[in-house]
Amino acid sequence: MQVPAAFEYRRASSVEDALALLETLGEEARVVAGGHSLLPMMKLRLARPEYLIDINDLSDLDYLRVEGGELRVGALTRHRSLLESELVGSHFPIFHDAERVIADPPVRNRGTIGGSLCQADPSEDLSAVCAALRATLVVRGRGGTRAIPMAAFYRGPYETAVGPAEMLVEIRLPLVPHSGSAYEKVERKAGDWAVAAAGAALSLHGGRIGQAGIALAALGAATVNSVRAEQALLGQEPTEQAFAAAGRAAAQDCDPVTDGRGSAEYKRHLADELTRRALRRAADRAAVAALAAGAAGEDG
Repeated sequence: MQVPAAFEYRRASSVEDALALLETLGEEARVVAGGHSLLPMMKLRLARPEYLIDINDLSDLDYLRVEGGELRVGALTRHRSLLESELVGSHFPIFHDAERVIADPPVRNRGTIGGSLCQADPSEDLSAVCAALRATLVVRGRGGTRAIPMAAFYRGPYETAVGPAEMLVEIRLPLVPHSGSAYEKVERKAGDWAVAAAGAALSLHGGRIGQAGIALAALGAATVNSVRAEQALLGQEPTEQAFAAAGRAAAQDCDPVTDGRGSAEYKRHLADELTRRALRRAADRAAVAALAAGAAGEDG
């Protein structure tokens, strides 16, 4: 039976209380909410925090709202809330795509978006979603807040830009007109970590791609945007030819390893194919959004 190393438990009553505990207890303290990312690593002794700070009482970090041209998501928002939210689905269907293939209902009921992002696992689904959507992550410390672009948030596998006395408190997702998004994943069994996955987001302007985000998961040491794939799409019509070029670029940008889930060659093939599939669905959704905006007279 696997059990974690010994640790002490604290329960925070507010964000300020949690930050004070982090500052007092030092670098060996970790916050925990759902625990589905951290606790398995503790059982394997891959993580050995001396203190766990329970933040489940911080209900002010559990929200979904539109503000300032962005969808703002509290870090304590559960996977289930993201999956069931009509607000999230209407603006970013990629979240519903991804949440349907994350683990199982017990995990989705308790796990949080903040916990997933801060774990920084290279195979984690919401990291690819947020990277494709160009999210900004808001980190708070006792001295104030910092807004960190998703591209700068990860420092490597299981490492983020969150400091030892800081917490991720909010995820901000820009609302882009005429946009669509989608997520594609290959897994060995339902709810498993990805063999490979790709997230895509794009916007259409005058029948051409105005903005594009492509992010890959389980295809290297970190979740990354495929910059060459994104650049290959800009200004292009949303055609199979354009999607094929982006797929090939994504396969070149990733750095998979051969392991029990498949060979590096097979995973590169998946990067190509899944990018194309995600782009097809994202483009279809963007076209529907553009038509709806035109019908509502929002283009003028």
